[in-house]
Amino acid sequence: QVQLVESGGGLVQAGGSLRLSCAASGRTFSRYVMGWFRQAPGKEREFVAAMNWSGGSAAYADSVKGRFTISRDNAKNTVYLQMNSLKPEDTAVYYCAAAARFFPTYEYDYWGQGTQVTVSS
Repeated sequence: QVQLVESGGGLVQAGGSLRLSCAASGRTFSRYVMGWFRQAPGKEREFVAAMNWSGGSAAYADSVKGRFTISRDNAKNTVYLQMNSLKPEDTAVYYCAAAARFFPTYEYDYWGQGTQVTVSS
């Protein structure tokens, strides 16, 4: 069982930056693929980024490539999402997720409660 708690969301102007954090409970954090997803009002949840257990491989949605960076610190049981050059269309609730599967995967086993990111124009 893994519990995930996101933080770092907020209100930022277009062009600005935010860093989201996701703290995970449990001693087996390093075994999980970690991902970030987002859901905007009236839209389905969509994939944003993911990283394998070691941090050596990452995947990104085309919409965030070159602007967002996922990273993880297994010693701190934490995964991060650095978001730069934010756009109003990045406004959404951002969710952290963990998967006990091979990377890459679209199936995730555990989810956080989400953190709101709002980008003003």
